Amino acid sequence: MAKANKRQALGRGLSALLDGSEKSSAIKEEIIGNVVELPPDKIEVNPFQPRTNFKEQSIEDLAKSIHALGVIQPITVRKIENDNYQLVSGERRLRAAKIVGLQTIPSFIRITDDQEALEMALVENIQREDLDPIEIAFSFQRLIEEIELTHEELSERVGKKRSTISNYIRLLSLDPIIQTGMRDGFISMGHGRALITVEGRSKQLSVYEQILAKGLSVRATEKLLKSDASTPTKKTSASNPYVQVKLAFYKSFFGEKVRIKLNSSGGGQIVIPFSSKKEFNALTKRLQSDS
Repeated sequence: MAKANKRQALGRGLSALLDGSEKSSAIKEEIIGNVVELPPDKIEVNPFQPRTNFKEQSIEDLAKSIHALGVIQPITVRKIENDNYQLVSGERRLRAAKIVGLQTIPSFIRITDDQEALEMALVENIQREDLDPIEIAFSFQRLIEEIELTHEELSERVGKKRSTISNYIRLLSLDPIIQTGMRDGFISMGHGRALITVEGRSKQLSVYEQILAKGLSVRATEKLLKSDASTPTKKTSASNPYVQVKLAFYKSFFGEKVRIKLNSSGGGQIVIPFSSKKEFNALTKRLQSDS
């Protein structure tokens, strides 16, 4: 907690746990299942953490809240060797507590093995509202593969329909560039579900590029796919020598992913795809430095 008089209200101090006496051994058994105050530097991060994207701004905002009010909800840890603990859930709170410089953080201690720790971390993350669809899909996939849960068992664990779980997992069949776009918020899960129906990753990427270039909604994307399915695509640019010369120039400047698309009236598009905000910023700087 932020204030000393609040700390003891949540749990017992670590000094009792680190004492080597017989009395402390009994206390160690007693605190399992209870909330105690632990120094953040005694808590290792969770190696099973399924989440990879932590927004720094949200952690800084949480740090400000903790500085003012303390840690309202204890983190969950498990006891490991050498009087250390391993985080099971609550990494954002732990990071924020370290930013604030708290000497201790309220921690709920559980007895779990590696498999249980993984399952708890995955299930807790799935319940979060700010996870992107790909993070959820990976969490579902890990629960099925590593914990060996059936879709029915997983449905009961996370409180979601089997069809919902299947829809998330199917997103992992998309091209990694599209998955990255979904994680970065360029497209929604609805776009992803529409793209799953497209056969071949090159075609998926082509439609993905159109979604970004035209700002297509999910409904517009579905309409586009239906139109493409009924109308053969004319590859006019491939047979145009002039276009091929220009395309080689653009590829030398922007990279191999650049595409030129022509329509029947002689117009078209120069498509410069990017897979992340970092790559987008790099392309922008390249244009600015050359102007």
